Order: sequence, then structure tokens, then C-alpha cells
Amino acid sequence: MEQNTSLQQQLLEAGVHFGHLKKKWNPKMLPYIFAEKKGIHIIDLNKTTECMQETAAALKQVARSGKKILFVGTKKQAKDIVTECAQRVGMPYVTERWLGGMLTNFNTVRKSVKKMQSIDKMLGDGSFDSITKKERLTLTRDKDKMEKVLGGIAQLGRVPAALFIIDIGHEHIALAEAKRLGIQTFGIVDTNCDPNKVDFAIPANDDATKSIAIVTNYITAAIAEGLAERQADKDVDGDDAANDEENERRAARLEAEAQSEGGRGGRGRGPAGAGRGPGAGGPGAGGPGRGRSGGAGRGPGGPGRGPGGGRR
Repeated sequence: MEQNTSLQQQLLEAGVHFGHLKKKWNPKMLPYIFAEKKGIHIIDLNKTTECMQETAAALKQVARSGKKILFVGTKKQAKDIVTECAQRVGMPYVTERWLGGMLTNFNTVRKSVKKMQSIDKMLGDGSFDSITKKERLTLTRDKDKMEKVLGGIAQLGRVPAALFIIDIGHEHIALAEAKRLGIQTFGIVDTNCDPNKVDFAIPANDDATKSIAIVTNYITAAIAEGLAERQADKDVDGDDAANDEENERRAARLEAEAQSEGGRGGRGRGPAGAGRGPGAGGPGAGGPGRGRSGGAGRGPGGPGRGPGGGRR
């Protein structure tokens, strides 16, 4: 509760509660409007705080899953803030002009990015030393022009999973492309916009630099937490995998030692059994020998005793 109060105080000091003139309002923003003062609508900061927390939680899960979030803010007040926050968490951003088809025609835009990167690489490794000065100057200008518009999405290899938009009325083309592709949309919505056009709306002043800064920094902090948790999960999984590999190696080593011990024991018992075999056969052969010799001795003894009986 104290944290929410502190956040609301910061939002109040930043002027987040100031809306547009009453005559410019969108009736769908009525649930987020607190009052009207001197012809200007005042945004309910309780609703703003709740929406910021919901948006931060959703973007945190997106970042934790390893997906990309595209920051879009081409207004003069938002350019520097969006660039700084996006670079802080390593996310792509668009701060100059939104190229039509940047999402719906992503493959073509990606070709332009690759062309920009190839020119940059050739300028760096000295491949352009053999061309004329005019050609080199032309290529440099083309690269600078492309880098100004596409530099923020140079590392974006596929369509992002979510868009964070500063002013959904000003960035209506980006919002329409995201809706067509089914991309999640998050945005700062002022009293002159329709909050139903985005999946997660943050009712706030989208014209003041301080207001844009405090909301964007809050969202960026949540994304940074999601990335930190993802890295921690990776470290834990890596440790578990290392422990499993160590256990497998230990089990394999013990099994190999057991097999080698069994092999040595089998070889020692084999010759001993062979030695006992002939020994067992010896008495058997001797037994019949004694039986035959005894019978033969006793046989003749009988007749010998017979004549002895004659002497009797």
C-alpha cells in the first residue's frame, strides 16, 4: 500500500494526471477520468497505477520467456527516453519514422537491414578503397539514412512478440499492423484515444516528457526483472545439467570398474575348475582299477583256499 502511495505521488509530481481538453476527449476513456478542471480532464491515478502494474507484470512474463518487445515512440518528447530505455534492456525500438509494412512486410524490411549491415561491414574492412570517392560518399549517405530509420531494429531477426507504444493515436499505423498480425499491444493512452484498441492500456499524459519518462522507466524495470529471472533460471538449469552429467560419468565409471573386476574373477576361476576336473577324474579311474585288481586277486584266492580245504 505504501509503495502504491509513493508511486502515485511520483506520478502526480510528474504531471501524469493531466489529460486533454474536454472537447477533445474520447468517451471510452470515461472510466479512467477522475474529474474535469478548467476545461481539462484529470486522469484517475488509482486506475493508472493499477494499469501500470498489470502491464508491467505482462511484459515481465514476455521478457522472461525470451521474446522481443518493440518500443515505439516517434514523438519528439519520447525519442530520447525510448532509445535509452530500450537499449538498457537490449530491446528493439523505433524512434524516427514508422515505415509502412515494418511488421506486415517484415521480410523486405529485413533485406534493407542486411544491406545496411553489409555496407557498414565493407566500410569497416576497407573493401571500398578501390571505388571512387563519389561512390563511397553515396553509399555512406545511404547507410546513414537507413541507420537512422532501421538502426533500432537491426538486431531484430523476427517479428516481435509485443509492442509498447507511447501514443497510440500518433502511432496508429504500428498499432494496425500489430493487430493484423495478432501481436500483443501495450500503450500509453491519453484522454483523446480509445483504450480498447490496445490489449493493455495505461491512462496517462502522453505529451509531457516527465510523464513519458516515469511510465517508460517503470515498464523497463519490470522487463529487466524478467530478463534477470530468465538468466537465473538458465544458470540453475546449467548447474542441474552439469550435476546430471557428473552423475552419469560417475555411474559409467563405477559400471566399468565392476565389469573389469568381474572379468578378472572369471578368468581366475576358469583354470582352477580345469585343474579340478582331471583330479576328479583320477579317483574315478583309480576306483575301477582297484576294483578289477581286487576281483582278480580274490578270484584266484578262492580256488587256492579250496585245495586248502583238502588239507583239512
